[in-house]
Amino acid sequence: MSGFRVLGTNHTSFTVSDIDRTLVFFRDVLGFPATAKLVRDPEMAAAVTGVAGAGITVVFVDAPGHRIEFVEYDNPPDRTKVAARPCDTGFTHIALDVDDIEAAMAAAAAHGFRADGAIQTSDKGPNAGRRIAYTTNGDGLTIEFIQPQPGGGSGRHG
Repeated sequence: MSGFRVLGTNHTSFTVSDIDRTLVFFRDVLGFPATAKLVRDPEMAAAVTGVAGAGITVVFVDAPGHRIEFVEYDNPPDRTKVAARPCDTGFTHIALDVDDIEAAMAAAAAHGFRADGAIQTSDKGPNAGRRIAYTTNGDGLTIEFIQPQPGGGSGRHG
């Protein structure tokens, strides 16, 4: 035993270049209400992240069953953009169950996302029979849309 226990998942975070543009997509297109938007104290942000001079704005949105945090740094000036591919260590994505994958992909495309491949039907594992597709925006934020089979439920675990 490790001496502690995990009580739950608090949130998942993504760093973005334009928090307002990101919020428009997640709030207005996906329907995730924003629950907080704030500027973090630079000293506290630096102490937590280990990034000297970190100047950050954060916004939280509530997805069904999960909270997502988006972070926009305005400092330090030497920050870079990560362009990880799904095969690269450290790549992340968020998977969202949707009722119409074509409509979800079209809405994402209208807001600057590009399809990473074609819509496919998963043949194995917990998403077997579900239609899946990846789409990525200019920040490298990737969304996997998953459409259950008709009458098949969301595919969520536990």
